[in-house]
Amino acid sequence: MTSAKKTVLINDVTQAAELLRGGKLVAFPTETVYGLGGAIWYPETITDIFRAKGRPADNPLIVHVADAEALDELSPAVPPIARDLVQAFWPGPLTIVVPKREAVSSLISAGLDSVAVRSPKSELARSILKECQIPIAAPSANRSGKPSATTWQAVLEDLDGWIDAVMKGPPCEIGLESTVVDCTSKYPRLLRAGSVTPEQLAVVCPEIEITGPLSAAANSPGLRHRHYQPVAKVIPIQEVLSVSPCPTRAMLTLESHPAADLFGLYRRCHTPEDYAAVLFEFFRQADRRGITEIYCQLIPASGIGRAIRDRLNRAADSQ
Repeated sequence: MTSAKKTVLINDVTQAAELLRGGKLVAFPTETVYGLGGAIWYPETITDIFRAKGRPADNPLIVHVADAEALDELSPAVPPIARDLVQAFWPGPLTIVVPKREAVSSLISAGLDSVAVRSPKSELARSILKECQIPIAAPSANRSGKPSATTWQAVLEDLDGWIDAVMKGPPCEIGLESTVVDCTSKYPRLLRAGSVTPEQLAVVCPEIEITGPLSAAANSPGLRHRHYQPVAKVIPIQEVLSVSPCPTRAMLTLESHPAADLFGLYRRCHTPEDYAAVLFEFFRQADRRGITEIYCQLIPASGIGRAIRDRLNRAADSQ
């Protein structure tokens, strides 16, 4: 199958909203990663999202809304704990899974009776959503299986010709997809790690379940299939000195390597937050340079480190 659309770069919020209201596909930046937006009330638009991404139909989408008031439009019974989480973390990088109304297409929910929803913190994203006045399904704006896009250039690398427009915005601040919490059971359950950390969630919801491999979660967007993987082989490491420099190797670290200039691509990050922000773009830079191996130093699984380790392990899986 070949692409057939003419993708344009846009800068205007009103134009982005008009395109979305008209059933078009528009990629736009959020604080986490770029999202591939489509209005949820048009089944053909939702089908186009899956087609553009090459996304399996059993992988649910996240619906983006301007504010918490839109939750009742999507869910007939928002659990009290979900409202507590919304009050604490919205707008922001937290997605909640709640029971869905029948009007919400099963294409969005992948046949489940729940829907994943978030209200982004990004002012640009919120401006588009407010102007649009329609809930927008917006999975990460990349071909399925590849690293999520955190710049408009990365969106075009994957989706030029497949979507209608790309909002030209700044690089995404956080760089990792949102935290996902399932609120449909008696006790909320962390389905996907993100920048809203387990420690922060536990303050609002002490009974939250944080157990087992997060990749086993069945009703979280982005966890059912191969994901985050560049062409180059991703190799998580504990110690930077365990790797010899080579022009076809890249290294992303929190510690310095004495021969850093001998790698084909090298970056030292000073904080876990910086590491998260550059991770996916680093993968893409490595592929652009023909790197064959990407060595990534593991960091402690606390705070955002849990999310980073999750992405690294999934990027390295089955390569």
